[in-house]
Amino acid sequence: MIKVLKPGFYSSIQDIGRIGGQAFGVPVSGTMDAYAGKLANALLGNKSEVAVLEITMTGATFEFNCSTLICITGADMNPNLNKIQIRNNQVVHIKEGDVLSFGKLNRGFRAYLAVFGGFKAKRVMGSYSMYRGITEQTNIKKGDALDINVISPTTYNTNASLRVKSDYINDITIEVFKGPEFQLLTEIQQNKLLNSEFTISKNNNRMAYQLNDKLVNNLKPIITSPVLPGTVQLTPSGTLIILMRDCQTTGGYPRVLQLKNMAINVLSQKFTGNNIRFKLIQF
Repeated sequence: MIKVLKPGFYSSIQDIGRIGGQAFGVPVSGTMDAYAGKLANALLGNKSEVAVLEITMTGATFEFNCSTLICITGADMNPNLNKIQIRNNQVVHIKEGDVLSFGKLNRGFRAYLAVFGGFKAKRVMGSYSMYRGITEQTNIKKGDALDINVISPTTYNTNASLRVKSDYINDITIEVFKGPEFQLLTEIQQNKLLNSEFTISKNNNRMAYQLNDKLVNNLKPIITSPVLPGTVQLTPSGTLIILMRDCQTTGGYPRVLQLKNMAINVLSQKFTGNNIRFKLIQF
């Protein structure tokens, strides 16, 4: 068991997502940075679908009441074990009574804590991912007890030979495909969309990222149509909204771009004031 001493800014249990519920209006959810979540599990030898803990920005502290193995990936939040600094992307042996804390955010925005065997949360609609209205909690709270497997180090087989990518966290290039309504934009609008840098606004969360810089918009709203994580919507006011893992399943704004899956991972490590630019991928 892990006792939550401090939950941090926003921490939640997530997995690869709630696949197959979109027809019923249920968001996919899952790890915002799917690459980092899967990497943490892979380094521990876990299956890719087991639950991890997503930690946003900073501040979380945990006390372990059993022995286990952990791995931290994604953002560098200066993790410390018993006040001694540890590194991301490495398997760390944990003993009963150990305290894991996260400090200053050095780069990125979301870190992932995986434990050997995964977090033993309640599975709802085929997923452990926390989401309002689907699971009992939307995020972890101070005093929560997170259930995990008690293991012996002899049960562990290293996956140290895995190649780890981390440069994507600093990348500002967001690779995209043309959205269904892209061709309705004028040539001037298309050029501005694909040749400008945009700044992430304060309105960014697991549901969507809004951009500060507006695109002049004279398009009419569309008939409510399917959307998915990575869809870029253009509102009547000219605001660009990039839908993320907890997004709704339908929308009525023109869908001008669609992010590549890896681009969602890149964007999930960005926050208010960061700049991005779109790069069109040709089929």
